[in-house]
Amino acid sequence: MILEVAILDVRAGLADDFEGAFAQASPIISSMKGYQRHELRRCVEVANRYLLLVWWDTLEDHTVGFRGSPEYQQWKALLHHFYDPFPTVEHYVL
Repeated sequence: MILEVAILDVRAGLADDFEGAFAQASPIISSMKGYQRHELRRCVEVANRYLLLVWWDTLEDHTVGFRGSPEYQQWKALLHHFYDPFPTVEHYVL
């Protein structure tokens, strides 16, 4: 199993909008092959920062399956315009 980790810095003043959009986007990622679960946590120390954790069966389920899917385009349209800067995503072996 693989853990995807991303620190999401949301543009100032858009945290509530981001959280609403993330709620809309969650069913998209949860429907993907190899998806196990995900968590979104808001940072205490840094306003508008979130930690996204996603558990996948394999690295390829995320990098090829999800990112290469039409559903990813919906995810991207809902969420990517909130980020500044665009997040770095890393993967960890569990």
